[in-house]
Amino acid sequence: MAVYLITGIGGFIGSSLAHELLRRGQQVRGVDNFSTGRRENLAQILNQIDFREADILDLDAMKLACDGADYVLHQAAIPSVPKSVLDPVGSNRANVDGTVNVLVAARDAKVKRVIYAASSSAYGDTPTLPKHERMTPDPISPYAVAKLASERYMISFYRCYGLETVALRYFNIFGPRQDPSSPYSGVLAKFITQMLSGQQPTMFGDGEQSRDFTYIDNAVEANLLACTAPAAQVAGKVFNVATGRRITLNQTFKLLQKLTSYSGSPVYAAERGGDIKHSLADISHAEQHLGYKPEVDFEEGLRRTVDWYRSQSKAAGA
Repeated sequence: MAVYLITGIGGFIGSSLAHELLRRGQQVRGVDNFSTGRRENLAQILNQIDFREADILDLDAMKLACDGADYVLHQAAIPSVPKSVLDPVGSNRANVDGTVNVLVAARDAKVKRVIYAASSSAYGDTPTLPKHERMTPDPISPYAVAKLASERYMISFYRCYGLETVALRYFNIFGPRQDPSSPYSGVLAKFITQMLSGQQPTMFGDGEQSRDFTYIDNAVEANLLACTAPAAQVAGKVFNVATGRRITLNQTFKLLQKLTSYSGSPVYAAERGGDIKHSLADISHAEQHLGYKPEVDFEEGLRRTVDWYRSQSKAAGA
């Protein structure tokens, strides 16, 4: 039985990792300061994990958290392009300085491997599709720059100190437990909860922007594969985590109309600064070296997500 430390365990992806690791019989330790994570994401499992309320900017706390851990799943971040545009200093502190603390603590504790939640925003808005890991990064937003810098730190700690690291560039992860109330949350969480309650959703831009939306179970599986894949194939490397398929927001809205029985139309608003137009991943590198294969396609993931938010709404109204 291995010990997995999850930073940002109260977040959407962090809590999903925790639930799955417990299901697989592993030991879970977690840290979160709840700046973006939610306590309710851990309510069902809090008595089964070693949880520490701490900030990754606290190096001493991170050293204590890493002590005795086998793997570190570094998910903690301020995961927002718009917020980084408004507050680049705060975004950099959480997303870069915090990552360096995690790496130093993991190095000193001699953990086996650190898996990092990198971002497809590193690719920027280059017209080349699909995006592959050999492309030159071209980040637009401060958030994207910070995530790329941390990705480079992962590689440097492998090269300089021998700490095994793997960076996973997430492409628009969605699913249950994503917070729809945050002004910076994923578009699908907002759309689904608004449409289920009969509210008119807002679409930034013309709706023809496309995304490689990736259901949460696929991202969780990629993280766990990255922990145990042969070091010669993955250590110090970067991998896309996606489905290899894109869909426009307008098409997504039509699918959601059927799933939520919402009959209205969206409100179209001005594009947001720092957003990219199209996103599509080449996942062959992850398939070859991680053994990754997306098991849940977009439509099925969307159905599961709508069902989850519907059940939450019913529970709240009970």
